[in-house]
Amino acid sequence: MNRFAAACVALPVAIAFCLAPTTAPATDAAKPVGVVSHVKVLSSNVRDVSSLEAWKRSYINDTMTDEQKAIAIFRSIVAHRYQDAPPIEFRHEGCVHDAIKTFNVYGYGMCCCASATVEELARYVGLEARGFGITAHSVPEVYYDNAWHMFDTSLVNYFPKADGRIASVEEIVAAVKGWLEQHPELKGKGDKLVEFHKADGWGGWKRGPELLKECPFYDWSGWWPAKTHGWYSTMQEFDGSKNTPFVYEYGYSQGYEVNIELRPGERLTRNWFHKGLHVNGILKDGGEPGCLKERTGQGSMAYCVQYGDICAGRVGSGTLEYNVPLADGTFRSGALRAENLACKAEDQTGPALHVKDAAQPGILEVRMPTSYVYLGGELAFDAAIGDGGNLRVFLSDNNGLDWKEVAAVEKSGPQKIDLTKFILRRYDYRLRFVLSGKGTGLESLKISNVIQCSQRALPTLVKGDNTIAFSAGRPEGTITIEGTSDENLKAKGKNVSLFDYNPTLNNIAPQSFRVKGNPAEVTFAIATPGDMTRLRFGGHFRARDKRDQWDAQVSFDGGKTFKTVAIYVGPTQGKCQFTTVADVPAGTREARVRWSGVERNTCCLFSARIDADYRQPHGGFRPVKITYIWEEDGIEKKDVHVAAKPEDTYTIRCESKPEMKSIVLELAE
Repeated sequence: MNRFAAACVALPVAIAFCLAPTTAPATDAAKPVGVVSHVKVLSSNVRDVSSLEAWKRSYINDTMTDEQKAIAIFRSIVAHRYQDAPPIEFRHEGCVHDAIKTFNVYGYGMCCCASATVEELARYVGLEARGFGITAHSVPEVYYDNAWHMFDTSLVNYFPKADGRIASVEEIVAAVKGWLEQHPELKGKGDKLVEFHKADGWGGWKRGPELLKECPFYDWSGWWPAKTHGWYSTMQEFDGSKNTPFVYEYGYSQGYEVNIELRPGERLTRNWFHKGLHVNGILKDGGEPGCLKERTGQGSMAYCVQYGDICAGRVGSGTLEYNVPLADGTFRSGALRAENLACKAEDQTGPALHVKDAAQPGILEVRMPTSYVYLGGELAFDAAIGDGGNLRVFLSDNNGLDWKEVAAVEKSGPQKIDLTKFILRRYDYRLRFVLSGKGTGLESLKISNVIQCSQRALPTLVKGDNTIAFSAGRPEGTITIEGTSDENLKAKGKNVSLFDYNPTLNNIAPQSFRVKGNPAEVTFAIATPGDMTRLRFGGHFRARDKRDQWDAQVSFDGGKTFKTVAIYVGPTQGKCQFTTVADVPAGTREARVRWSGVERNTCCLFSARIDADYRQPHGGFRPVKITYIWEEDGIEKKDVHVAAKPEDTYTIRCESKPEMKSIVLELAE
């Protein structure tokens, strides 16, 4: 369980974030399609959890009662995440707390992560939720039918009462405490509880509290589904000691979704295997998840098959590669910026890409967004340097606000640059190539990245006929601001924080963005390469007094005027709230998001995420090539299909149980 946040001192504030505008070509229907967005391949065997809306369509329907919705939330989380050493991205106070990211990128996490996920999904479908700290464990509750109900998606359980209704944390604690009062020799004695549990051939637990005895998630011997915890641990977790239980908001981030985008020359490979790499292991910043070595259906992952997991394991790997098409000019429709550059197809001179007017530098700027966390990367190019010329390469991981030089080349020849230290744990970065001098250019350019993905959400095949559904969605991309206001994490320099996006703070203390005067404001500016279509944003806040308040505001006129679109009210020690603004003025490419705070006791903004969706200037559809690779009885099998339209369905037949290897997505030639 993560460490609980310490109490914060009160301050009055407002917060806003700003980003420099990005140059991009205007939309022109006559121009070739340079980006295909929201590429999705689903199999008939795995539910779609690529976004909150997709998850909702997969698991929730309008005919359900609130209890049925809560149980569906429970089952969906158990199906897609496994209790293990949590992934740490150094973006927030602890582990990854994002339901859709957990389902698609990792597939595992700790009890605090599980609690946050229940809170996020319950609130998304209109149910109230909260988290609880208990002894050495974290659990959430969902409110419906005028009562709270505990759903532990970490250890996989909930407790039906005699009337069939699901018990709350308070009711479970009452049952355990009441029984321990009658057996004081066992209270606080873990070893003696284990002995009691083991008695009668592991049947002693059935002489415990009635509420626990009737729980359907214990097996015959009193162990939870993963067999890592049992009745004796429940008796300690819910014994009400050590100032527990207490309400605690397991702050989450919301807004991530899978948006696979492909340009000519770009290829995404996702594997149903890994090479020992994981997000915590590159720099040994966290524990190694046990599921890195375990197999589904065995050991502590044996129960996963009951929830639809048909993969061999949980941790997957892959690559995102971009072999930039320079010579024919195709690169232009996939670039953020291309200035003073010519290609061989345009002037029949070399190299493939070169400076057009030697009196000025040529600039190429390429963005590398990903739906899957980067574990490493390499930049390979063949440089041609003219007399007295040079080529410099810069990288930005904060949406182009700041640039770090990664290479300076003054001699012609092939170059390889390791990008890992710049992009580890990121989901987006930009490269800028500055070419100077007559004849200076690039003969070739390839950007290669290593990614981590969860096998659980991949479109897995089974024996027999498999229906494969392909789709390419709206031609939109997203620019994101995400991070923590914890200055201690900023100092570690292991990922970008909110401070890296140059927020404007007025009457706000930097640590935890705490209000220290009235009114207080935190403002961020965010710019998009194409016309903005919507803003999605929110965060984890504190408003301890009922008069403490944050107003979430937006401006589309450069900060001259702001409109309040949501209000975060107290009293709350902590809560997460997110909103969507869809009425964006036509032609908008820059916005400001501001939190304006008024404090009577304590007002803080611990973390935030802002997603600005935009229309891809060269977005549209072109055929996509889908390659499945698997083995049957040790023999490699391959299926190659070209989806010639935005929605396509086809069938892959496996004669025997397949051992999945890879799925590759790229634009068809």
